[in-house]
Amino acid sequence: MSNPRLNQIIERLGAGSVLVAGDLMLDEFIWGRVSRISPEAPVPVVEVTSESYFPGGAANVARNVRELGASARVAGITGVDAAGGRLVELLEATGVDTSGVLRDTSFTTTVKTRIIARHQQVTRVDREQYATLSATQTEFVVAQLERAIDAVDAVIVADYGKGFLTQQLADHISRKVRAAGKILSVDPHPHTSLVWRDATVIKPNRREAFLESGIPAGAPVLPPLEDPSLLAACRRLMERWRPNSMLVTLGAQGMLLLEGDAPPVHLPAHAKDVFDVSGAGDTAISVLALALAAGATPGEAAELANHASGIVVGKLGTATVTAAELAASVARP
Repeated sequence: MSNPRLNQIIERLGAGSVLVAGDLMLDEFIWGRVSRISPEAPVPVVEVTSESYFPGGAANVARNVRELGASARVAGITGVDAAGGRLVELLEATGVDTSGVLRDTSFTTTVKTRIIARHQQVTRVDREQYATLSATQTEFVVAQLERAIDAVDAVIVADYGKGFLTQQLADHISRKVRAAGKILSVDPHPHTSLVWRDATVIKPNRREAFLESGIPAGAPVLPPLEDPSLLAACRRLMERWRPNSMLVTLGAQGMLLLEGDAPPVHLPAHAKDVFDVSGAGDTAISVLALALAAGATPGEAAELANHASGIVVGKLGTATVTAAELAASVARP
């Protein structure tokens, strides 16, 4: 695959327009240093030096889209709480269209708090409340899709299993996007067990692929193309979901691309240093959708997503990737 071709695609990423629908979250990072062990329990005492906040979940997908220069809008729900207000402000500050965000008094905004010391995550605290959308909330989301579909090139669905997505809503999204001839990229979640029919691309990770397929996960096999359990899980999901392509992220093993009846293709990981995997999947699905919208083949889009993931795991926090960083990664031998 020639670098000039990939560079052409990278240059076109910023021309895309994407609607991101899914579970919106706020990521909080507490940064500090550890100098002693608590006398109360065998745990480190973290002396806080700073705090920072970033869009998380589907909101981070939209942030990644914007960082690559494309336009982004979100469809989702937050609570009428401090976390929801901060999240909307953060999105608007990055240029994301938040008119599709419903702020509902019956809803509690999900907050994931990570405590970081010496470049390592000490622990994570989740504040969340699982809640299935009401009929009124579902109608609002459907209206946002109807309003945006003609103006966007792609729809990204980011399912984090917090209750935003139901099979009824998934079916509606699939039908509407397919009828409009737009790209549908799905990041699934095994706990919802939703069936996505005829999506352009679906991006589960290794664990999700096994859970969704119902095939027991064995220890990773190298190379992945000789992993019979993984290949069986992928084949089952391709038969169930019928996507144009499926990209399975494998962490340090890279990615596995499947298209129709063609043999799977393994893409080795590009990461040199891994500091934090927070949001790596968000970056991958963002690049996938934008690359496909820019005319990339599934193989080209997967290669760019693989490069992007390798970049973002080398950063601390819920990070993003720029087009310049992506081009630099592609240029490296």
